[in-house]
Parts: sequence; C-alpha cells; structure tokens
Amino acid sequence: MSAEVNAPVKQAAPKEALFSKKNRKALFDPLDDNNPISVQVLGICSALAVTVQVKPAIIMALGVMLVTAFSNLIVASIRDRIPGRIRIIVQLVVVATLVTLVDQVLKAYMYDVSKKLSVFVGLIITNCIVMGRLEAYAMSQKPWPSFLDGIGNGLGYGAILVFVSMIREIFGSGTLLGFKVVPQFLYDMGYVNNGLMMLPPAALFIIGCFIWWQRSRNPKLINVS
Repeated sequence: MSAEVNAPVKQAAPKEALFSKKNRKALFDPLDDNNPISVQVLGICSALAVTVQVKPAIIMALGVMLVTAFSNLIVASIRDRIPGRIRIIVQLVVVATLVTLVDQVLKAYMYDVSKKLSVFVGLIITNCIVMGRLEAYAMSQKPWPSFLDGIGNGLGYGAILVFVSMIREIFGSGTLLGFKVVPQFLYDMGYVNNGLMMLPPAALFIIGCFIWWQRSRNPKLINVS
C-alpha cells in the first residue's frame, strides 16, 4: 500500500486591483509631483513651439498622451521577448508606428491643425517623455500600470501645454480658442496685445514662473534637479 504524500498546495498570488495605490501613483504623480515638464524638465521644445494658441496645444497633448500610453502598453506586453541589445530599436519602431497613425489621422480630419503643428507631430518619435517612460517604466512593469503611467505623463505634459497656451493666446492675441475674449473698450482705451507672448521665449518665462510656484507650495520638490 503506497503512502500518500501531501504535497504543499501553492496559493495563487492575489491579483492587484486595477486602481491600487501603486497604479494610482503611476496615473496621478505626473500631474504634479513628477510632472514631465516642470519636474522632469522634458519635452520643453514642443512646449515652446506649439503653445501660441490653445487648439494646437490640445491636439499636440492628446497626440503625445495616446502615443505614450499605447507605446507603454505594447512594450510592456512584449518586454520579455525583446533582446536587450536591440530594445531601443524596438521601442523606436513601436513609437514611430503610433506617431505615423496619429499624423495621418490629423491630416485626414484636422488638416489646418496638422499644418500648424508642422514637424512637431513627427518629432514625438524622439520626444524624451515617450522614450523615457518606455525605458524607465514600461521595460520593467506590467502592461496595465505602464498604460496608466503613459496616460498620466501625457496628461501632465498636456496640462502644462494648455496652461501656457491659454496665457499666450489671451495676452498675445486677445482670443481664446479663436474667440475674442478681450473687450473692445480696452482696445479703445489704448490696450495693445503683448507681442512678446507670440514669441517662443514667452513660454520659457511662463513655465519658469509655474515651476517657481509649484516648488514654493511643495517643499519636497525644492531639491529636485
């Protein structure tokens, strides 16, 4: 009669909640404490170039968010199959494919905005935010947290772009989303639109003021370099 051996039963690891503390941190940290522009100081070039008006800034922000989120998702899904020596090439291929899709959709349905954004949509391929999140996060995390991280960084990037573009369009053109917001009587009294706001250095001034305000109210960011 054979002796029965009671083998230990392996318990399955508990599934992580879709919006666990870790996942919420990946989604919401880039909105403030780890903002890609004001804290990580990435993506500054496009922040200077596409923030003269609000509409192009919103479209650019949506484009970056979609590319960052889905490139994170794809790379995180196949990271175990990517040879280390060619990981950057694989990441670039994924990003370039998504950027091409975004560019073609813009040309098909928003041609005027596509012309205003010019080469900056194509330059999303080399955007430090996109590549940085792939290398720093997606290559070591599961698909769902990586997707949330991409959404969060895209939203954090977009929030700064929209904020800067609102100030530049209102004070530089007297409009918001193309609609006149500065009352006519101010112009009759001698008010003149600020031409400096139409130039790229204005974005630097506004972002600099935002960084000062952000760090003055959040002491833990003071020593962030």
